[in-house]
Amino acid sequence: MERVIDLDQAAAVIAERAERWLAAGLKVGQVTWRDETARWPRQLETDRALVRDPDSVGVLISGPGDAGLSVVLFRGGWADVDYFDGLDNGGSIPAFGIKSAAAFGTQLDQWVPRVFGSLG
Repeated sequence: MERVIDLDQAAAVIAERAERWLAAGLKVGQVTWRDETARWPRQLETDRALVRDPDSVGVLISGPGDAGLSVVLFRGGWADVDYFDGLDNGGSIPAFGIKSAAAFGTQLDQWVPRVFGSLG
């Protein structure tokens, strides 16, 4: 898989925003990593030191009323983004053509309010 995004930088982008999300009453799960070189089936790891060649980084954010946002960013520049707003709306959000960790941060800043509303 082509390396478009530095996933360590993307994890730092998540960490930068986590404090704001927590202050707004959201729950932020541990960042998970998947190793490209691991044997199948590949396990998700929460300890970055256990991952030699990361091909994805992910996080699960949850809020009131069972609302949730799952984001898995792949180093090739796309993400699997799934959500449920806690009411009756959910699904996938298209996420491709992400060129950098900063661009990933911009996307996070759009996805989180879409699911949980304004963080005030």
